[in-house]
Amino acid sequence: MIPIVTPAEMRAIDSAAPYPVEVLIERAGAATAFAALRVLGSGYGKRVVVLAGKGNNGNDGRSAARRLAARGVRVAMIAPGDSLPSGPVPDLVIDSAFGTGFRGTWSPPRVGAVPVLAVDIPSGVDGLTGNAEPAGALEAMATVTFAALKPGLVLLPGRTLCGRVTIAQIGLDCSSARAWQVEGPDVASWVPPRPVDSHKWRHACWVVAGSPTMPGASYLCVKAAMRAGCGYVRLSSPGVERSIGAPTESVYHPLPGAAWADGLSADVTRFASMVIGPGLGRSEDGDAEIRRAVAASPLPLVLDGDGLSALGEQAPVVLQHRSAGTVLTPHDGEFERLTGHRAGLDRFAAVRDLAAACRSVVLLKGPTTVVADPQGRVGVSVSGDDRLATAGSGDVLAGIIGALLAQGLDPWRAALAGAELHGRAARRGPVRGLVAGDLVDLLPQVWDDIAQPCGPTDARTLVGP
Repeated sequence: MIPIVTPAEMRAIDSAAPYPVEVLIERAGAATAFAALRVLGSGYGKRVVVLAGKGNNGNDGRSAARRLAARGVRVAMIAPGDSLPSGPVPDLVIDSAFGTGFRGTWSPPRVGAVPVLAVDIPSGVDGLTGNAEPAGALEAMATVTFAALKPGLVLLPGRTLCGRVTIAQIGLDCSSARAWQVEGPDVASWVPPRPVDSHKWRHACWVVAGSPTMPGASYLCVKAAMRAGCGYVRLSSPGVERSIGAPTESVYHPLPGAAWADGLSADVTRFASMVIGPGLGRSEDGDAEIRRAVAASPLPLVLDGDGLSALGEQAPVVLQHRSAGTVLTPHDGEFERLTGHRAGLDRFAAVRDLAAACRSVVLLKGPTTVVADPQGRVGVSVSGDDRLATAGSGDVLAGIIGALLAQGLDPWRAALAGAELHGRAARRGPVRGLVAGDLVDLLPQVWDDIAQPCGPTDARTLVGP
């Protein structure tokens, strides 16, 4: 996984470094110059404008300028607030105006079609939240950052302003990081291989989902669980005697319309995980049954959709005595129902707080999916895109996570791996017209993708459109 540190954590890491700040600046300058030459190709005779502020971010830019000049690049220096020099259009602008310490607002120079290389983070982007004022950030085609990613590089809108991001290692120890970006090889390493004597009950999941008016949510969840590795999936839709449209491979188990939580004790010890919520519908009695089922279930559990709404702000009380792991999968609206407020700009902090309050893993859906456990460990997945903004995609995600829990992953890894697989499935689909069922059908290809070994690279491309 790729470490992510906040600006404050980065300052502490800088302070603890065994090298003088001047050495770190020269290393950062060398990495910036190298990144610039990758954009320029042959540097000799090219024109570069370096936008350099007063702090160490500006010093990184000045160090890069000296190195580029030594390679025959025609370098011009400007300060924040200055316009580009008159004369020939430059081949590149290096943005080292503010870095992650930016506060307030500024008016970046107009660069037109000139490519911009950002140093550490595009100036005008908040390093903690990714927030940026409209027209108040200098959009980069590439960013070179140091030692670790920053939240502002993975959260919107910063993620869309940084272009292609590479990490330069300059001798800083980021082992204290409490947040990481997941990659495909991480997921592949977490999911255990099937034993040669495996059988269908070894990875069994019970899905309690669907209703007479929303049966499709349960079908998507069940199919996703099977494609994600379950050998056996039981489906129950309270009050529905028979589910004619359920996936052929699933096993239907009817539950009564009232007091259905009592029926979840049947053969429960044969299952390794449970999913509750997709498409169950809302009613006062139904919500009470969901709360009762969640509190009593001895299995690792994914709670999604109507299951989350049924808990609402009672979630910490309902979940506090659960003996097995729990994964909550809210979108922003459901997060507000669970907490009484919006997630806010600092999504890492918001998810950490809810995870601690509920003693559960929380997966906050969005363009960047953020996952936290009760101890404050955070993981992010940036694999998804706008193709996931389609009805039923959350039901698919719930089924994937349920399957990963059934295969023995701890709740944090199951949620984070599920988000990564889910997003990668979307990226394998059509640019337009993808529906949730397509995600299920694409999952086997995604499993094949992440199983492929990755060759060495000279610079790791970590984030990018």
